Amino acid sequence: MARLGGLADHGATMRPTRALTISRQAFRRLRPRRGTAGHGGAPYDASLWVALRPYLPDDHAEQVNARYYIDVVMRHVPPPRDVMDLGCGTGGSVDLFRRHDPAIHWVGVDIADSQEATQRRRDDADFVTFDGRILPFADASFDVVYSSQVLEHVRDPALQLREVARTLRPGGAFVGSTSQLEPYHSRSFWNYTAVGFVELVGEAGLEVVELRPGLDGVTLILRSFLGRPASFSRWWDEASPLNAMIDEWGVGTHRSAALVNLRKIQFAGQFGFLVRKPTR
Repeated sequence: MARLGGLADHGATMRPTRALTISRQAFRRLRPRRGTAGHGGAPYDASLWVALRPYLPDDHAEQVNARYYIDVVMRHVPPPRDVMDLGCGTGGSVDLFRRHDPAIHWVGVDIADSQEATQRRRDDADFVTFDGRILPFADASFDVVYSSQVLEHVRDPALQLREVARTLRPGGAFVGSTSQLEPYHSRSFWNYTAVGFVELVGEAGLEVVELRPGLDGVTLILRSFLGRPASFSRWWDEASPLNAMIDEWGVGTHRSAALVNLRKIQFAGQFGFLVRKPTR
């Protein structure tokens, strides 16, 4: 039996009558029946595989968060010079970028009444306040726009993505993560399916390069239901319970990393993205 993050000892106000557990054996019995697999052997609606296949990496299927893509873009040759953190909050990402390049030009952007930004105490970087709509920068100002769990809080995401495209240099990267199956939090407006995200990004004149799964949606829902117990924090840095089960399924059925990524994204609470502005 695999316990979900020690839920029996969560310390929340709402306590379940008994420990919430998931049997791995029961999970295995829930595998799709023989003959129900979709396109490419995918055990789900084949249309999802067709829609997302161009964006599903086949190198690995590990759970990631927005920080994963900081390492990706900073390994690019030549490395980025100018970075915007869109929805920077307390400004913590500047330290992650400076680990790669202490001289990088990093600018944090947020709305004035952001709950996270009001907690900011640092003054060792450039911070800019904006109206939540028009970014106060000239065209083609940045090599990278980084956005960690921000788009779900943006009132007009289509406009914001167009602004990202405008302020990126040709060939520049828009990277980060956003919500798909995540309960309401911190004035969130939206959850995005991966297919919807691809459409919105394309309409803004940008191109999705890849999508990767983040924390699974079941774990995020339980976390919210149980009052956000501290024991759940571990799942941002290691495979969350449903993702671990999907890994077992992938190994046991000899699935490719792309198919494991697809199944994780289908049930993801959050997903990561790498998007580029075309050079043409």
